[in-house]
Amino acid sequence: MGVAGCGKSSLGARCADALGWPLIEGDDFHAAESVAKMRAGIALTDADRQGWLERLASMLSAHQGGVVLTCSALRRRYRDQLRAAKPGLRFVFLDLDPATAHLRVASRGAHFFSPSLVASQFAALESPVGEPGVLRVDATQPLDALTAQVVSWLAAGGRP
Repeated sequence: MGVAGCGKSSLGARCADALGWPLIEGDDFHAAESVAKMRAGIALTDADRQGWLERLASMLSAHQGGVVLTCSALRRRYRDQLRAAKPGLRFVFLDLDPATAHLRVASRGAHFFSPSLVASQFAALESPVGEPGVLRVDATQPLDALTAQVVSWLAAGGRP
């Protein structure tokens, strides 16, 4: 979880592969209207995200074993909604500064998320640091190191 550009998709894919778990790419489940808004540089509202979060929660609850979900989960209530769907759910918070997030989003090319929206992601972010079952990682670290850190944390029970 984290703001746009933090590396959720890249790290999620690596962790899913390392753990042998399925991957749910959260971006794939936004409503067409929400994607159009983001392409146009319009920030999503809580109401825009509600159906998306419901779809993701349903997918989480359908998996009996482990699963990796990439999802911004910017607000505590979003994370709590996902936790309710999958008891024992853990979050890896990819922490990143605004300037680096903007550079990464601007360099993505064909992605639907407009770089102009990065600031709105930081405005919406409620840090999960201190919540149970959350690992904060430095999103600027190499992907191999991040993957090893997450897999090790999960193997140890996913406690900070």
